Amino acid sequence: MDADITIIGAGVIGLAIASELAESNLSLYILEKNETHGMGISSRNSEVIHAGIYYPPGSLKAQLCVEGREILYETCVKNSIPHMKRGKLIIATTEKEMGKVERLMHNALHNGVSSVSLLTQSEIRQKEPNIKAFGALYSPDTGILSAHSLMDYYLCSAKRKGAEIVYGTQVVGIERDTAGYRIVTLNRDGEYFEFISERVINAAGLQSDIIARMVGKDYTLHYCKGDYFSINAAKRGLVQRLVYPVPEENHVGLGVHLTLDLQGRMKLGPDATYTDKVEEYRVDASKRDLFYESAVRFLPFIRKGDIVPDMSGIRPKLQGYGKGFHDFVISEDLPGFINLVGIESPGLTAAPAIARHVKRILKSVSSH
Repeated sequence: MDADITIIGAGVIGLAIASELAESNLSLYILEKNETHGMGISSRNSEVIHAGIYYPPGSLKAQLCVEGREILYETCVKNSIPHMKRGKLIIATTEKEMGKVERLMHNALHNGVSSVSLLTQSEIRQKEPNIKAFGALYSPDTGILSAHSLMDYYLCSAKRKGAEIVYGTQVVGIERDTAGYRIVTLNRDGEYFEFISERVINAAGLQSDIIARMVGKDYTLHYCKGDYFSINAAKRGLVQRLVYPVPEENHVGLGVHLTLDLQGRMKLGPDATYTDKVEEYRVDASKRDLFYESAVRFLPFIRKGDIVPDMSGIRPKLQGYGKGFHDFVISEDLPGFINLVGIESPGLTAAPAIARHVKRILKSVSSH
């Protein structure tokens, strides 16, 4: 097996890229170390379609989030992918926090998110009578979707155009070769296999820095864990929109917020804790008090007994603890070798736009 294009990683980013690049006259392979697709970051998040409010203007995160959101809604409608434009409130719980909310509004407008507006206390009460807030930024374009359905759609689309996916296959070595890159893989039976790929796209998520180092590119990821707690189903229906506090400094996390799934189930989270463990997903039940204290400030109807540990996810951050904003890395670091490193939130929203961005990079290379 020799390949025109090899994509390492079958999360939402790898699958979106495969769907965008696959053509009947190309041999395109997707390699995935797990037993099926989307078992990492892509299935352990809030499944939110972000509007593009938080990220610095001109950053890839801002541009690709705004572009990706448009494409994503279109794709969901056209292909019956479960989704819902729920809207979101970023709330100030005090007058002092209102300044931060106003700065977010300006940032959103700079990013081309023109649908946002500021709400007063009484306007919030009309929309969400059960939450407590001094004022808010309202984002009607924020939504939720089924990440699994989206990934299934991208995979089917890629396969229909001739792409092939290989599960249970870990990339253990990559070397430059006159015809491209020699990729060495190890399968679940302990067998090694090697082949040549003309172009390689590293979409390996939590392992993307390890893959990049195989070709001499030195990126270091910092793992940031986020735990979620779910709220008792008896409280379902008390809130209709996503509710976020003003975000933490340095873009570490967006603070413990309220999200809803497509069934209306309410969840709190994720928080943000740096960790050395790459894929350790146990939820720390002792955080319940902290989650409760954070949430009760704006959700006065919850009781401590209402919240139980739910799930967790890991963000692959390029910024270390206490450091400033870091953008996505999407870079052709070697001829025909594209690294995607530090693709955390808003990666799910940005996925279709990231795929188009990668295609443009490959096109500009081949036209030289």
